Amino acid sequence: MNYQEFISLVQTMAQSSSFEEAEMATRATLKTIQELIPADQAEILASELPAELGEFLRGQNTVRSLDFHLQEFIERASQKENIEPTTAAIHVRAVFAVLPTAISSGNFSNFHHYFPHDYEELFTI
Repeated sequence: MNYQEFISLVQTMAQSSSFEEAEMATRATLKTIQELIPADQAEILASELPAELGEFLRGQNTVRSLDFHLQEFIERASQKENIEPTTAAIHVRAVFAVLPTAISSGNFSNFHHYFPHDYEELFTI
């Protein structure tokens, strides 16, 4: 899957008004994922995504936090996009819905294991 396809799918899933909005949603979600998962897992995901998207998962300097719940994830993504959390939640769900089409099922399964139970709604789309 290439960059254009990934962003177009996010735009469709989020019912975004523009391609640029879907780009911002994708960037914010991936940067927030990067804050949550271990650097080695982020690198694995980055290697399977288009290069333009993979860069948002690389360069992690933070330690994974066990208290990083779904609502905080959405809040962080909303701050990165500078939008309301309710809209960010739609965007986050859209990106999570597209990820399994862009990465291998085994790597997506491994990725899924890093998320606490309250994230399950993002993995059942």
